[in-house]
Amino acid sequence: MLKPKTLRTALIEAVPVLRDNPSMLRLWVDKGRNTATLSNSLSFEKQFSLNIAVSGFADDIDTLFVPVMAWLRDNQPEILTTEAGRNGCFSWTLVTNADGTQDLNIVLQLTERTKVTEVNGALYAETLAEPLPPAVVNRPTELYINGELVSRWPG
Repeated sequence: MLKPKTLRTALIEAVPVLRDNPSMLRLWVDKGRNTATLSNSLSFEKQFSLNIAVSGFADDIDTLFVPVMAWLRDNQPEILTTEAGRNGCFSWTLVTNADGTQDLNIVLQLTERTKVTEVNGALYAETLAEPLPPAVVNRPTELYINGELVSRWPG
C-alpha cells in the first residue's frame, strides 16, 4: 500500500516536531475491504480507513491539518471535491492531556486501485496513482499560522 507511506513522509517533512520526533506519529489501517467487478481482469480497489495518531503535540493542530489537506489534494482529491467526501471521509478527535499537550487522532477513508493484467499465463499487479487534478495547482512549500512561519518543506 502506497498511501500510508506517502502520508507519513509528507507529515514528517512538513511538521518540524514530527521530523525531530517521528515516534510521536503512528499510522495504521483498519476496516479494509476489496471491491471488484467480474470483468476480464482481476483488477480491484482497496477501500480502507487510515488512522493517524499524533501524541504529545503542543503546536496548533492546523500545523497537522494543512499538510494532510495538501496531501489529500494529490492523493485522494474526491475528499475535497465531492459532497460524500466532504461529509465523512476526514474525521478527527482531540484529547488535551494534563501537561497541556494534545493527542490527535485523524481517520481518513481512502482507496487505492490495483491493476491486474495477465500476460502469457502470469499475473502482474500494479498499484495505480491517483488521476491528476483537473487544473494545474502550484504546490506550496511553507506554512504560516497566525502570521508565523511554522514549517518549511522541499518543493
